[in-house]
Amino acid sequence: MSTQPPSNPSATAFPHSPLTRRQFIRQAGRLATGVAFVAGSQGLVSPKAFGAEKRPLKIAAVLTEFTYRSHAHVLLENFLEPYLFNGKLTSSGMEVVSFYVDQFAERDMAREVAARYGIKIYPTIPGALCLGGEQLAVDGVLSIGEHGKYPINEKGQQEYPRKRFFDEIVSVFRRSGRVAPVYNDKHLSYRWDWAKEMYDTARSLKIPFMAGSSVPLAQRRPPMEIPRGARITEAVSIHSGPVESYDFHGLEVLQAMVEFRRSAERGVSQVQFLQGDALWKTASDGLWSPELAQAALATDVPVPNASAPDLIRPPRNSDSVAPFVHHGILVRYRDGLRAIVLGVGTGGGIKWHFGCRIAGEPNPRLTSFYVGPWQNRNLFKALAHAIQAHFRERRAPYPVERTLLTTGVLAAAMDSRFQGGRLVNTPHLAIRYRARDFRPMREMGETWRILTEDIPQPPGINPLGR
Repeated sequence: MSTQPPSNPSATAFPHSPLTRRQFIRQAGRLATGVAFVAGSQGLVSPKAFGAEKRPLKIAAVLTEFTYRSHAHVLLENFLEPYLFNGKLTSSGMEVVSFYVDQFAERDMAREVAARYGIKIYPTIPGALCLGGEQLAVDGVLSIGEHGKYPINEKGQQEYPRKRFFDEIVSVFRRSGRVAPVYNDKHLSYRWDWAKEMYDTARSLKIPFMAGSSVPLAQRRPPMEIPRGARITEAVSIHSGPVESYDFHGLEVLQAMVEFRRSAERGVSQVQFLQGDALWKTASDGLWSPELAQAALATDVPVPNASAPDLIRPPRNSDSVAPFVHHGILVRYRDGLRAIVLGVGTGGGIKWHFGCRIAGEPNPRLTSFYVGPWQNRNLFKALAHAIQAHFRERRAPYPVERTLLTTGVLAAAMDSRFQGGRLVNTPHLAIRYRARDFRPMREMGETWRILTEDIPQPPGINPLGR
């Protein structure tokens, strides 16, 4: 199958001849006013009114808070304005018609954005989904439960109200006798029982349900794929962010890669949170490979033939620990695969790496995930594109079971951490599913030929940096 995304009626390809910055801005402005230019063999040809065939889908956004660079900001800007996906200027073809905002922060953007785009802010979730009436009146729901001032429990988990949001959304569906596709940002809940209940409810009511991280959709540098049916013998996922909130992304990267291994996914049997000497003892016991991790880190070394920083070196004596690796989550799969997610102390939250060994191959498969300019903000272009496909097709581009599994692994890891690094058995994570090829939803790198590192990050709603 081709690694290029399929044709998209809401995307207009740039001609092959180089565009100046001024030409690009001019085209972006045309698309922003509702006119898309389609590329022909001689370049741009006659304009075509976008969305003339049918009405735009109506989308409700249920938010914890809306501040600069919050998830609400970086996701919604790709619904409200044209954005770049694989080098194509793309319009969502959707209309965000309502907000519910749980907390109005000091730096709130919700009111300004709502006024600018004619979006009504409702005081309740049912109000936002019913547009002030009694029945469901939207075609899709963005549930973005990230950021805001919420309690942090004894395990170090921020208690975001994703389950409460979901329950109130479902209550509208039940009352209306029909459902709409839902996207739940990041993991389902900090509690496994709540996450499983959300999943079971979505299945029983036949709610098209999508969740998860933006990182698996990022450009892989160097390009690397896992062949379906490969026998992976070990794997490592590396991130440079804090415990729990970024461990989730590291687990999603891991799962998005290893789910294509031999046979369908069967789930996870044990999870252990490790740090200090305990982390390095498991390495010396052969449960994970510092050499494989070091090789994965070397994938984004900017100077050809240079060595990666020695971020993984083991301690030289029992009183020292590696200065950059601060923790790991060891994952034992039910089919015998052992993998680890490592948190490293350099990279400012924008380092994402993966490495694995495949039986019969002499060299490991290695890659890094490039986030684009503006730290992690541009990761959300591809994620928004995938969510829009979910809303249009009423089917997630990849199984929600992936995020159900990573949610459960993360919850078990936080239990292990709270219990001093105890090995946690996870019979409840015998989650089976078959991976789907999601390459059409991934950024392959063409966007970064246009939106480059030297373009300053813009304020406000501005996915193109105009």
